[in-house]
Amino acid sequence: MFPFSRMGAGRCARVATADGARRNARARAVHRRSGWGALLVGVMLAVGATSAAAAAFPERPLRLIVPYTPGGTTDVLGRTLAERMSAELGQPVIVENRPGANTIVGADMAARADADGYTLFLPAGATLVLNPLLYPKLNYVPERDFRVLSLLTEVPLIMVVPPGLAADSASGFADFAKARGGRVNYASTGTGSSLHLAGEMFRQMAGIEMTHVPYKGSAPALNDLLGGQVDVMFDALPTAVPQVKAGKLKALAVTTPQRLPAMPDVPTVAETYPGYQAAVWFALAVPKGVPDAAAQRLKAATDAALQDPKLRQSLSELGYLVKDPMPESQVVTYMAEDHARWAEIIRSRGIKLDAQ
Repeated sequence: MFPFSRMGAGRCARVATADGARRNARARAVHRRSGWGALLVGVMLAVGATSAAAAAFPERPLRLIVPYTPGGTTDVLGRTLAERMSAELGQPVIVENRPGANTIVGADMAARADADGYTLFLPAGATLVLNPLLYPKLNYVPERDFRVLSLLTEVPLIMVVPPGLAADSASGFADFAKARGGRVNYASTGTGSSLHLAGEMFRQMAGIEMTHVPYKGSAPALNDLLGGQVDVMFDALPTAVPQVKAGKLKALAVTTPQRLPAMPDVPTVAETYPGYQAAVWFALAVPKGVPDAAAQRLKAATDAALQDPKLRQSLSELGYLVKDPMPESQVVTYMAEDHARWAEIIRSRGIKLDAQ
């Protein structure tokens, strides 16, 4: 009836076929897009879950292993830090004292702890640098077992002598020792201690001979120094300075690279013997393998604590030099330099210790 209906039938069929193909193509495109969309949603959910887990850490109390006895200045350092970190983390940080064997007992415990971020460790330079150089066999290996997050404090040493000794400077003491043909002795808190090695470094750099007299602690060593039984001692600032202020000991030099603001008239050993540097230092570490998000959370809390004026003031009053926050890479460099400083001294003098 309608001429065009016969003519358009084939064309209508072709149009219908083309429309169907286009619909199928669109369906396939939607399917492809929906597949990528589902994957993207899955990735976003996974990232969100990880972020949520990181934000939730910590969810329970943490412990801080301090490898020293309760009541000492290092214990006070640990408890002061723990209190400030508790406020930052929103969970208690409980100090656990594990003294013994020159910090080896505490280090072994920390190294074996679960790497979940809930165990912190407060090692000294002796733990991470000196012990591996001094002890042929240790159960822990610092590079393998610990991630060191922050350098916390340094304790400078001071070179002190009895007030009647005929020397007023580091070079003056070297002249005194040479005049006596090396018949001088120096006290320390024990073989392999930082105080012992500070004396060995001075002996080497000054080109003199001295006899090492080890004591079991600072108090008996200071008593013999005050009594004139020994000639010199490199002692920690907090224990020696009161005796200097009382006129019972004479300060010859400090072991820091620069003079201390609290004692500007006391020169550094390095002013006479360039490169000389010695200090007791402390860090914060966690077992190797702690998830990075947890480690970064702990480091951020530590850095915040180190910048707290009240913490800095209270630790400064104990004789600590509180370090400014630094990247982990800079902490590693600091430890490497300290290792290089003492490795040659220990090797050349053949100093070795046996773990008990």
